[in-house]
Amino acid sequence: MAIEKSKLNYPNKMARLFVESVEETIGSEAMRAVYNTAGVPSNLYPPPNNLAKEFDFAYFSALVGTIDQMYGGRGGRGLALHAGRAGFAGGLGEYGPVMGISDLAFKAIPLRAKLKVGLKAFVETFNKFSDQITSVADAGDHFVYTIHQCPVCWGRTSPKPICYVSVGLIIEGLRWVSGGRTFGVEEVACHAAGDEFCVFHVPKEPED
Repeated sequence: MAIEKSKLNYPNKMARLFVESVEETIGSEAMRAVYNTAGVPSNLYPPPNNLAKEFDFAYFSALVGTIDQMYGGRGGRGLALHAGRAGFAGGLGEYGPVMGISDLAFKAIPLRAKLKVGLKAFVETFNKFSDQITSVADAGDHFVYTIHQCPVCWGRTSPKPICYVSVGLIIEGLRWVSGGRTFGVEEVACHAAGDEFCVFHVPKEPED
């Protein structure tokens, strides 16, 4: 599953949270097998616990793709969604203050305003701390969240969208900014499926 290095990087901390989340479910021995099959150097197991921008997109994508292969579509999707949610929840302590979403004043504003401010903060944080170029736009009844350089599907191909890690991360981020509400985030376009960018629709109304 080895993918040619991209020279684009994710923060070590976010990659580590992904690895640790999957490892909690499948165990360390299985996680080492994922690393070996993915062609990711063993000295990066797990990635360093810091915010340095050093974990290549190719490594991240290879890990996600190998998990899909080893655990099947449904199993891989579940692990990826869980890992994405854990990535936001675990990284909030480091990124929350920078994103401006940990202030009491933020928690007091109306729900739709929270979503708009929160999504903008997510975008700015990824653009600042990683090589994942991201944008968000208001499309009336939903927001359009676009990843222009995606570490989840880098170098892979698929007949359908596969960026479940990103879906999980957005869901968890929105759950936090909304005070526990769940939003039906959907990936509607994916670079791996031949689209120019990875595009996610985020409804303005929660499911619950």
